[in-house]
Amino acid sequence: MKQDRGMSRRWRRSAGAPRGRMAILSALALATSLSACSVGPNVVIPDAPIGGKWREASNPAVKTSRQDYRNWWTAFRDPTLNRLVEIAYDQNLTLMEAGARVLKARAVLGQAAGEVYPQTQQLNGTADYLRPSRTDATSNPSNTLSTQFWRVDLGAQATWELDLWGKFRHGVESADAAYLASIASYDDVLVTLIGDVASDYIAIRTLQAQIAIAQSNVVKQREALDIARARFKGGATSELDVYQAQNVLAQTQAAVPQYAAQLQKQQNALRVLLGEPPETVDGLLKGSRGIPAPPSSVAVGIPADLLRRRPDIRVAELKAIAQGAQVGIAQADLYPAFSLGGALGTLVSTTNGNKINQLFTSPSLTFAFGPSFSWPILNYGQITNNVRAQDAELQALLTNYKNSVLKAQREVEDGLSGFIQGRQQVAFLRKSVSAASNALTIALAQYQLGTRDFTTVLTAEQNLYQAQNNLAAAEGNVSVSLTTAYRAMGGGWQIRWGKDFVNDSVRDEMRARTNWGELLPPAGQQPVATPGLPGPSDLGPTVRPPQW
Repeated sequence: MKQDRGMSRRWRRSAGAPRGRMAILSALALATSLSACSVGPNVVIPDAPIGGKWREASNPAVKTSRQDYRNWWTAFRDPTLNRLVEIAYDQNLTLMEAGARVLKARAVLGQAAGEVYPQTQQLNGTADYLRPSRTDATSNPSNTLSTQFWRVDLGAQATWELDLWGKFRHGVESADAAYLASIASYDDVLVTLIGDVASDYIAIRTLQAQIAIAQSNVVKQREALDIARARFKGGATSELDVYQAQNVLAQTQAAVPQYAAQLQKQQNALRVLLGEPPETVDGLLKGSRGIPAPPSSVAVGIPADLLRRRPDIRVAELKAIAQGAQVGIAQADLYPAFSLGGALGTLVSTTNGNKINQLFTSPSLTFAFGPSFSWPILNYGQITNNVRAQDAELQALLTNYKNSVLKAQREVEDGLSGFIQGRQQVAFLRKSVSAASNALTIALAQYQLGTRDFTTVLTAEQNLYQAQNNLAAAEGNVSVSLTTAYRAMGGGWQIRWGKDFVNDSVRDEMRARTNWGELLPPAGQQPVATPGLPGPSDLGPTVRPPQW
């Protein structure tokens, strides 16, 4: 049998942890655990398939230097975007929910830590006024008891199931890994939130640009319509030119409400991310700052950096470790459970001349102490199949870990490809816009001179509008693709360092409702220390003082 792995792990005690009042029980539990064996697997996180470099690493815009991307959104140099990220971090409801789940996981860890100590300890007492039946020999065999009497019973009892097979220590290990996974899940929600805020903001600015382009082309197309009408009235052309000009103009005008509806949906999505009422968000988005321009290059490191930087990969790893401990818990049920139990009390009844005031005298004392064991030897395969089920879940989580690493690489590659190829597309589209603008100028001049028909003007108008609209969309896609790459590289969670997982208002609400003790200190006090981006090295010992 393997020795308890948790005893050698590093554990950082949080400020103010209990030290004195449980010293004796801590020593007893530790001594018992050190002498015990622990069943269950040693979980080995498999090597995930990971590339040596990115496919776009040879591109001049891609740097292989390492960055943590704590504030990657500032690379767009947009103060409004920076402000939106701050608001989302403070007020997003999904992030608040994830923070509450961290607190729940911390409390569950405290429960598991307490299971290592005597599982049952309680005080009890009864005071009964009795009248035995005179016609029931079983209740009064000798018929000598008083007709009526008091019986008072006070006592305490405790039961301690010894953790010989590591069942309770595995429980602590599983709860500890689940707690760390909840922190990594919070970080993953935060990374996703920042990426969504940036993507929605870029989409809003892109739609605003497309609306402005449509409105600008409406002005140009009205001028062309006016020219067609003037030539028709002068007899230089037929009314066909007028109708064709009206057709093109109406199509361009129709694009404005279409983009406006999309803009409204995008703004609504941003409002949900910010947890803000509409008027507040509208104030932040007033005016148009243009589509946020990406930097000319991006530093991405190497694929192996994702294992150190992506919160969702850490979540997958820690969930597998937590499940490995669950396999050990299930296997412990295959072995006998040994317990120590005892009771101490005092009992007195007002029969045979006894008095209630004798309750705390030595003749009234009673006690019992002794070992016991239980062993479910005939369980019809239920325990064995539970072990199998837990092991299958472990294997699924180990596979999910490898799949998470693969997906992370794909997301980075997708973002980099969109960024690099999109920049080339933008360069070509800018040339297209310039050519289309010149073509429209020449077509209008030649139409007024009568050397070109109106179809040439219409084609030039449509080409210009399409080229300008495509350019705006492409510029937005480049910035969104870079946002995808930044998010895929796992940056942004660092902004929660040194802060609680819930804001001040939520903390005050929870503390007013429940005694959270040191797990949720009052506003202004130092929060409970937590790891930066948690991993297996942050697991604590499997025997630790209770968390009161």
